[in-house]
Amino acid sequence: MGTLDEERLHVARCRAALRRMLDSARENVIVGETVAGDRYSAERLGRHLKSLAKELDEEPDGPPFFGRLDFGSGERSGEHGGRAYHIGRRHISGEHGGPPVVIDWRAPVARAFYQAGARDPQGVALRRRFGWSGTTLTSFEDERLENGEEGGGTILAAEIERPRVGPMRDIVATIQPEQDELVRADLDTSICVQGGPGTGKTAVGLHRAAYLLYAHRKRLERSGVLVLGPNPAFLGYIAAVLPALGEMDTEQTTLERLIARAPVTAVDGEQAAIVKHDVRMAQVLRRALYARIRRPVEPVVVPDGSTRWRVHEDELRRIVDDTRRESLPYGVGRERVRARVVSAVRRQAESRGRTATGAWLRKVGRAVTPALDAVWPAARPEEIVYEVLRGPAAGAPDPADGVLTPAERAAVTWTRPPRSPAGARWSAADLVLLDEVACLLERPRGYGHVIVDEAQDLSAMECRAVARRAEHGSLTVLGDLAQGTTPWAATSWPERMALLGRPEGRVVALTTGFRVPAAVVELANALLPTLGVRVPATRSYRSDGRLRVRREDDLDKAVVAAAREALAFEGSVGVIATDAAVPALTAALRADGVEVGGRLTVLPASTAKGLEYDHVVAVEPAAMVEAEPRGTNRLYVVLTRAVSRLDVIHSRPLPPALGLPGQPGA
Repeated sequence: MGTLDEERLHVARCRAALRRMLDSARENVIVGETVAGDRYSAERLGRHLKSLAKELDEEPDGPPFFGRLDFGSGERSGEHGGRAYHIGRRHISGEHGGPPVVIDWRAPVARAFYQAGARDPQGVALRRRFGWSGTTLTSFEDERLENGEEGGGTILAAEIERPRVGPMRDIVATIQPEQDELVRADLDTSICVQGGPGTGKTAVGLHRAAYLLYAHRKRLERSGVLVLGPNPAFLGYIAAVLPALGEMDTEQTTLERLIARAPVTAVDGEQAAIVKHDVRMAQVLRRALYARIRRPVEPVVVPDGSTRWRVHEDELRRIVDDTRRESLPYGVGRERVRARVVSAVRRQAESRGRTATGAWLRKVGRAVTPALDAVWPAARPEEIVYEVLRGPAAGAPDPADGVLTPAERAAVTWTRPPRSPAGARWSAADLVLLDEVACLLERPRGYGHVIVDEAQDLSAMECRAVARRAEHGSLTVLGDLAQGTTPWAATSWPERMALLGRPEGRVVALTTGFRVPAAVVELANALLPTLGVRVPATRSYRSDGRLRVRREDDLDKAVVAAAREALAFEGSVGVIATDAAVPALTAALRADGVEVGGRLTVLPASTAKGLEYDHVVAVEPAAMVEAEPRGTNRLYVVLTRAVSRLDVIHSRPLPPALGLPGQPGA
């Protein structure tokens, strides 16, 4: 079924085919720029062709394929009987319209590469995995599924355990059956993936984005795909995955960036932030906004030359009441009232022989603005949030009455209110309030699919912001309840899915860790009973890795020594400590001549979530636990960032939850 030399000849055919595809794409750009047709179609075609040419030109010079399927001749093989397919990251066309030399991993036939097994070969006689050294094909391993042969193999293990250098890589060569089921879930299905450390939940989400864009291209080109990460560092870490899979048309951002209407220049106290993120604030803000609508007390008078057209207050009251009952966005409702008042004036005018031209109707629309401002005034999000946080004026009703307790009301009320919204300094929590009001005024842009990572840390109000963007689309929700570190972190996925507007969403647990070694997983699992959530313990696929726990009197010196030792190995190194300890540790490393940056990063525990390092030096666990209310959860996050080796260095006694009385030096 093919020797290594024959497979290397196929590599050469793939390289030649890619060059032909690039040459053809460049030629088509020239043709597309001069093609007949309307201007819009020509411009759109031109953009598409240029994008394709650029994508091919920037194609990484990596392996063109990672697997091969040889189908048997039995009935189960169907139309694929007797055929062989190479599977890769992108489709590579054959010469002169012949069969493709590589099949895209997302194609229906490629599903068997991930799902077939000895118990259910799905018509596959042989599954082959390839080993590469850079761009050179070095080996392959076969599983003869029709003969009942199946095994992970050294190539699969080597790919999973490959050192982590640089940003996150795709996992197309190592996707497991349970991951593949989630990746290929239907577009209309919303799913929640509870994934322990190293189980690949983030990779599953990104590969699902790539799959959906492949399978539902036309639909998602119109509505778009949005990927929400927890922080800019995480976005930088995952940024290369989708482009490597040939998908450029996704928006990747943080929720804070997505909803930002103003720079964050203020910091809330913990109690204020907790109240602002509470779902009851949505009711407070809605009350404050709609309290602006007033009962009409006088008619609308529209001058028209020597004539005065009138819409009496009872008719205006009916227009306002009918519009309110329609539950439109506030800004849309205001314009609906204007249109109905103009329509009432138009009926009067036409009954007296007046011709209502477009210019005349626009004039009437402007003329009713003062009356409209009196009954349904214009509003800006900054004005509404300002009024709520400033507190009610003397004698005015408070929209928080009966919703917040007096202590909660006091927590969110500015002690020294600015004179106007223009002078307000907004906090990160205020951005969520501003977005709530902005979306009460006008519907936000919706996406066909939204992927939100580290979703366990979203607040109820943040969930509402995400749900509004996915109102007519679907969601992939990724997270780990055990890694919840915010004061409002989720303890139940069904409850969180309801807040995200998808109570019917399917919750699936990934429990096999492919990136984190068994010794590290076992240490972290010891913390699970103390975290206040019920999640299945992670089981590690890997038996390699190293864990060392050392008690040292001179922390700085011990950390420098551990970092130097770690840099002797291949891969990335992360020194993780409390936020307060980072500057001193960075200075100590640099003073000893250790380069910070490149392969070695010193980072605060608060930004470690979602990141991976081959070697982690975790400094003073007791301080991490004490640094914040959910410090034990934060420690769980830090310990599980290591994908090869973990050094735990401490001078104080370890938290009892770690259960390490027998560890040397503990």
